[in-house]
Amino acid sequence: MPALLDADTLHPLWPDTPLDGAIVFADPDAAPDAAVVADVHRPWLFGYAPERPNGRAMLVLAGGGYTALMVGREGVAVARWLNRLGFHAYVLVHRFPNAAHGVSAALDDAIAAMRTIRGLAGYQGVGVVGLSSGGHLAACLAADYPAEWALAQTADGLAMRRPDVLVIGYAPISTNAKGRTIVPDKPPLVPPEKQAFYDRMQPDAQLTAAPPPAFIVYAATDDVVPVDNAHRLDAAWRAAGGSAELHVFANAPHGFALDTQGLPVSIWPTLCAHWLAQIGFGDGTG
Repeated sequence: MPALLDADTLHPLWPDTPLDGAIVFADPDAAPDAAVVADVHRPWLFGYAPERPNGRAMLVLAGGGYTALMVGREGVAVARWLNRLGFHAYVLVHRFPNAAHGVSAALDDAIAAMRTIRGLAGYQGVGVVGLSSGGHLAACLAADYPAEWALAQTADGLAMRRPDVLVIGYAPISTNAKGRTIVPDKPPLVPPEKQAFYDRMQPDAQLTAAPPPAFIVYAATDDVVPVDNAHRLDAAWRAAGGSAELHVFANAPHGFALDTQGLPVSIWPTLCAHWLAQIGFGDGTG
């Protein structure tokens, strides 16, 4: 494992489960900020502590199309940025929707992560930052959980899993869902459980009432995730009675993350920091 992802703390989401063998990395020798997860047998949460805590925490959900996790660029790097803003950050390495783990695995792990973070210390609030498929997963935390899935009957319900704020970047919110695609004749995704997850969880159509404040950032030229996702999510957020800050950059690649330099999209973390301050969830520095 790449130096345990340079984390300050490690948290299993399942009791009495070893870290050894839980996560398979594409390159076991990669640096933490370049790590890519190729498979997950048991979910784990990696914690990163700020030098000057602001009393709040953020769950970080990296992308990878639910078949991998860009846990370095979209996980560890994001956590360190949040640390500079004063947040405790927790990077989730979740299972993928596949034959081994079922359709709901990623969302169930994200819900377990939110409960774990809320139980760790007396944080004044817990938000979520999700990029690419991690942004879809983040938005799912503010959507209705399917009644037929395993966690539907949990006693603590919506309150424990629902974020206080969300930051969502270049996420396939619903354009991968059957009947809602933008790309003509788009074939079903593989494995089938991944397609089933996108079909069943369409956050723009399933938002709970009065969703938490959201910062939404996309690129108009994204050739992987159509910008229609941004407009769908923004419209749904406002229709549900929530507040959304939408930024669509005219020219940027998919997966711009924090390290795409030389383009206007590189300022989005600064815009987000000021937005967090504006809504009272940060001080805008870092």
